[in-house]
Amino acid sequence: MAQIINEQDIINAICLSQAYYKNIRPEDVLVELTYDDDTGFGAEVEVNGQIEMFNTAAMIGALRVWIKDVLNGDPFSTGIELVLDDEEGIIAKLS
Repeated sequence: MAQIINEQDIINAICLSQAYYKNIRPEDVLVELTYDDDTGFGAEVEVNGQIEMFNTAAMIGALRVWIKDVLNGDPFSTGIELVLDDEEGIIAKLS
């Protein structure tokens, strides 16, 4: 059975990866997840008043950090699929 990362943990993953890359605290990062039929999954990420748009690939990269550091898994052998769920919002299925 595939493991699920819920919407809040996807946000947490983006905060954690930005904290690593920008040498800040995860709580200093604001994230809003997005989905568009044309462009797919994304996130609006704000750090120190600067807004950066993440595409699906950037979100997957952040989830790989989460898999390695929080789930203690192999981030590169884990399959990651972002899914728009009617009840749960944006989730990630790991396989």
